[in-house]
Amino acid sequence: MILHPGILALLFGSTLILLMLLVAGGVALRIVRYWNADSGSATQLQLERQTWLVSTLLKYAFGFQIISVLLFLFTLEEIHPLFVGAMCATGSLNANLVGWLVLLVKIALVFAAAVWLAINYLDQRTEDTPLVRLKYRLLLLLIPVVGLDLWLQWEYFSGLRPQMITSCCGSLFSAEGEGVISTLAGLPIEQAMPLFFIVVTLYAVVLLANLRWRFVALRHLLFVAAVLLFFVSLAALVSFLSLYIYQMPSHQCPFDMLQGHYYYIGYPIYAGLFMATLFAMLPGLCRPLATTSSLERELECCEPMWLRLALFGLILFLLSSCWQMLFGPLRLLGY
Repeated sequence: MILHPGILALLFGSTLILLMLLVAGGVALRIVRYWNADSGSATQLQLERQTWLVSTLLKYAFGFQIISVLLFLFTLEEIHPLFVGAMCATGSLNANLVGWLVLLVKIALVFAAAVWLAINYLDQRTEDTPLVRLKYRLLLLLIPVVGLDLWLQWEYFSGLRPQMITSCCGSLFSAEGEGVISTLAGLPIEQAMPLFFIVVTLYAVVLLANLRWRFVALRHLLFVAAVLLFFVSLAALVSFLSLYIYQMPSHQCPFDMLQGHYYYIGYPIYAGLFMATLFAMLPGLCRPLATTSSLERELECCEPMWLRLALFGLILFLLSSCWQMLFGPLRLLGY
């Protein structure tokens, strides 16, 4: 099992990321302790050269960390035929429940890595680099989480046994089951659908208002709307959007849509939701960092780009997830 190409790529890639972050962490400790932008000492000049090299290293490390969540999902789909009772990634995850922790940690790292890259991008576009200490403090906080991700992946993949009996989406994503997921699956469509479109409309209105005006309060309101959109959309995918995608009134798995016979539609759905959430959060997250005139100028240049990417992500998500609802043959409760 451990010799599967996808598993080897994940473990090797995560190990490489951790090693790169440990190397960067050594430099980060020196920067946090000795960095002084007003100094012309040999130590400061050496740190300035090292921070550019380390930032380049971290771009590749965090870039792979973001991609690894897609590789993890793809690998789960690839190995599910090895388990009795598994029909999709849900069965692979249930074969060793540590896999669910891996998925949660990877999702958290995707957002954390993307935010770090955004802060680094802002910092490097300014001449005085006022965010150096902040971004390397954040890096030191992320290193243990990346180590946890690697350890959990090893525990998960090494604990898998071929031909073991596991449960799949039919039992987990069912209104008759117990737990949070079953509660989501059992949400009445006449309540879940209006809530979803109300949140989408609220998000779109606030996003368009942010494209038109630059009020700080609007940036923070968009942050709240983005977080709300993320969780409500995930609930909607389990509750009713999946029914339209599969064209089956009783199939509510959020992973089957990643498979080839559904044209891999899950990848643009989740990519669009991630973009709509992340890029809408960035203006609100970075606005408190604009404590200097140089950062203020760069933030004003970056915010329109982030907002347009958030709008693109929203359009991609809605087109991918709602296409079958509008044009498919399945109709639920008159919708």
